[in-house]
Amino acid sequence: MFREFYNCLLNWKEKNILTPLMVVGARQVGKTYIIDAFCRDNFDDYI
Repeated sequence: MFREFYNCLLNWKEKNILTPLMVVGARQVGKTYIIDAFCRDNFDDYI
């Protein structure tokens, strides 16, 4: 499942900003899913 928010995550990663990313939104809209998929695709190690 690809979402437009995934592009926002890629932009955040490319900017190399040292500030944390905070994801807020309504319940059960896929926040955890998209963050998990993004980390799996773009980082070697993640928790």
